[in-house]
Amino acid sequence: MTVIILLAVIWAIVAIVGFAFKGLLWLAIVGIVLFIGTVAIGITRRVINRSQRR
Repeated sequence: MTVIILLAVIWAIVAIVGFAFKGLLWLAIVGIVLFIGTVAIGITRRVINRSQRR
């Protein structure tokens, strides 16, 4: 779980840097997509682990 949180933070930073520099808008878009994907994977794994415990 720590890795997923770390990746989400990194992707958020990449998105902010992309928005800060006009020429790097593509970097912001990639950062947002990767952030959303990382969060989705983290939530999915959490739900699967909870359902397996029961």
